Amino acid sequence: MNSLEKRSFYSFVGLYLVSSLLFVLLLGYWYYFSQKNALENETYYKLEHFADKISGLIINAHMSGKVLELPHEDIFEYALIKDDVARGYSVGYFEREGYKVLISDAPREHLNIKYVVVKTEEYAQRLALLEKNVLAMMGVVFLLIGFTSVLLSRLFMRPIHTRIEQIESFIQDVSHELNTPITALKMSSSRAIQKGVYDKKILTNISISTKQLETIYNSLTYLNFSNEQEKIEELEFSSMIQRVVDYYEELSSTKKIAIVLEMEVFVFHARASRVELLFSNLLSNAIKYSMPESKITISLKEGVFSMKDEGVGIAPKKLESIFELYQRDSQIAGGFGVGLSIVKQICDEYKIEIEVESRLGEGSEFRLSFA
Repeated sequence: MNSLEKRSFYSFVGLYLVSSLLFVLLLGYWYYFSQKNALENETYYKLEHFADKISGLIINAHMSGKVLELPHEDIFEYALIKDDVARGYSVGYFEREGYKVLISDAPREHLNIKYVVVKTEEYAQRLALLEKNVLAMMGVVFLLIGFTSVLLSRLFMRPIHTRIEQIESFIQDVSHELNTPITALKMSSSRAIQKGVYDKKILTNISISTKQLETIYNSLTYLNFSNEQEKIEELEFSSMIQRVVDYYEELSSTKKIAIVLEMEVFVFHARASRVELLFSNLLSNAIKYSMPESKITISLKEGVFSMKDEGVGIAPKKLESIFELYQRDSQIAGGFGVGLSIVKQICDEYKIEIEVESRLGEGSEFRLSFA
């Protein structure tokens, strides 16, 4: 990962962990106090039940005249307070020195016993165990959340990483593509200045380089600043195709590529710049991947446009991905993987059906059905 990806990754993980920690703390706080309240109530009712049990034994012994037999209890400690020493005592439930204490007046002064005092430290022990369990549970949950956050962050970053790699590759390809015509322009300009004569070859090189730059500019403009305000109008395709062919004549001539036109008049409603870009990208792509001294056949009949070249061809396994943005079928020629993606976008915009047939070493044919 580069520095930007790392910063994004750690920011996502940090935000996820902080928000998760707050949630876990809130959940742990709620769970702890709900269990604490439940333990408090349970302890109170246990003490009260035990006090009532002792009181019942006292009352029963008094009423029956039997000797009072008191039970032994491991969990509770208790004491019987006689009426003559009961000053300072009052009925209640409270905590003192780590014990929960209940003072009950249920004996009703039978056998001269006014209060039963019951205490237990079970509450403090169970509360301490509850605190440990809650902290341990929160720790385990937070560790699981931490592991999940890293896993989710990596899954989250994967498409971003792929896109960044594509963009970086795209920038490198654009830089390379721009460098070629710019270098040609500089060299041609320098030669023209040195010679003091502007011969046809120099002007042709300048023209070709300028058109290459314009093609790159038009593609980038479409991808980033597509103008939806342009009006849809009635377009006659054969004349537009002829203009595109004339535009690339110098480039095709340098490779001695013959362009054969078989066209009839066809009218279609669309934005002019879109259609010109559509034909321009198809033709520039065909010229780029065609072999020298080969032929490109362009046909427009009955609403079907066809462009067939005798170039390097496309591997069958790559045919499905040639219209994806930044995808390049071959490293033989230049390019930065946006031409055919733009072609597909324009076809989708105007519901134009596009088909491709290709064989390695024999060439490719693109067919567009407008009707």
